Amino acid sequence: MTQGASNSASKSATNGAANVGASSRRDMIVVEDLHKHFGGFHAVDGASLAIKEGSITGLIGPNGAGKTTLFNVIAGVLKPTSGRVFMAGEEITGLPPHDLFHRGLLRTFQIAHEFSSMTVRENLMMVPGGQSGETLLNAWFAPARIRAEERALAQKADEVLDFLTIDHLADEKAGNLSGGQKKLLELGRTMMVDARVVFLDEVGAGVNRTLLNTIGDAIIRLNKERGYTFCVIEHDMDFIARLCDPVICMAEGKVLAQGTIDEIKNNEQVIEAYLGTGLKNKVVADA
Repeated sequence: MTQGASNSASKSATNGAANVGASSRRDMIVVEDLHKHFGGFHAVDGASLAIKEGSITGLIGPNGAGKTTLFNVIAGVLKPTSGRVFMAGEEITGLPPHDLFHRGLLRTFQIAHEFSSMTVRENLMMVPGGQSGETLLNAWFAPARIRAEERALAQKADEVLDFLTIDHLADEKAGNLSGGQKKLLELGRTMMVDARVVFLDEVGAGVNRTLLNTIGDAIIRLNKERGYTFCVIEHDMDFIARLCDPVICMAEGKVLAQGTIDEIKNNEQVIEAYLGTGLKNKVVADA
């Protein structure tokens, strides 16, 4: 066997093993025939999909495809018109965000939501629920316990900031951060409660390329080192190609296609959804 053939066979075997591993993972999120209507407008119109545990799944589609509405329904921000959502085999359809938060399902938003007048460290320390300091009686009768919890939370927050390479911003007011730094802070919030599955909505919007690479590095590390499952809405195809496998494409409230980034890029239905029939024919004719 030649060296080239040997390398090819080795690569094929490696890819085959990886595919077997991916296919054997259980489904973390399952969406069955989901609908969300706003009057006569069907924002999500019979979408069905599965997100594998331990995957970084990309969700793409033209504007108005229903991606963010789908996120909002899964995350409990919106009630579905019909259909069902499951997490790790248990139905979570219509559960409110705080219940899903305690199950380890979190989402971020296109526009970051920070407590602007608080420091970056304090923003992270606010995340875990059930803190002793939230009860007035504890503030009077258990101040030592509150101080101990705050020290532990501050230590964890500093570890998170170090992981995200923004530890130098710990004492900065969160409102002074750049768009990309705020997106990192939102990712840090998920780390304060050791999330199981995180939905990231346009994490690259308004973020410069250097910070976007930093965000991508953090997502990959959280996935590989800590087992986070991610689903990412993003229009930057280079970012999706770097991080995501598989990629799901939505159009008009439905799932149009699913596969590797190369399969999605070459899918005729996906091309038509993005370009429209007329422009697609023009591109083909020009080529």
